[in-house]
Amino acid sequence: MNEYDIIVRPHITEKSTEAAALGQYAFVVDNAATKIDIKNAVEKIFGVKVLSVNTMRYDGKKRTRNGGGGAVVGYTPKWKKAVVRIDTDPKTLEYTVNGEKKTKKYKSVIEDYGFAQ
Repeated sequence: MNEYDIIVRPHITEKSTEAAALGQYAFVVDNAATKIDIKNAVEKIFGVKVLSVNTMRYDGKKRTRNGGGGAVVGYTPKWKKAVVRIDTDPKTLEYTVNGEKKTKKYKSVIEDYGFAQ
């Protein structure tokens, strides 16, 4: 499973919009994704340093419709939400590869989240 299969879409609500100012972002993720998968996907896609990941599983809601032979009962799909807390003041990471010094700078916000901050 690649990174773009793990993160389905951002979960934008009033509560998640307020939490984004504090560095917490909510995503709808694949049901089979683990916290480590989610952390690696967010770091690779958005270029931020993830501090923690909290996940929640939601059952589908019951839906009833009237069919030709009577009431038909079904459920909406199950889904999984992940709240990701990022480092809002990241330090520059310095490392060496084959004797060559390299640096990596993480972003402090996710610009592509779906709303203007």
